[in-house]
Amino acid sequence: MAHNPQGPQGNPDPAGSTQMFRAFVDEAPQGRRAATPASTSGPRVGLILGVLLAVVIVAGVAWLALK
Repeated sequence: MAHNPQGPQGNPDPAGSTQMFRAFVDEAPQGRRAATPASTSGPRVGLILGVLLAVVIVAGVAWLALK
């Protein structure tokens, strides 16, 4: 278990981890954020194709059942 030297023993500071995380996120270099791809159409296209495939499969099963 990690020891937090800033808080008294037995009384952990619940905000300590959050403050350290925010400091880490705020100090991230700006260049790394700009390097991420701006395109978000990839997952959307896959979702649309998946839904269309599911509809085709359900229609095929219904057609075979009612044939």
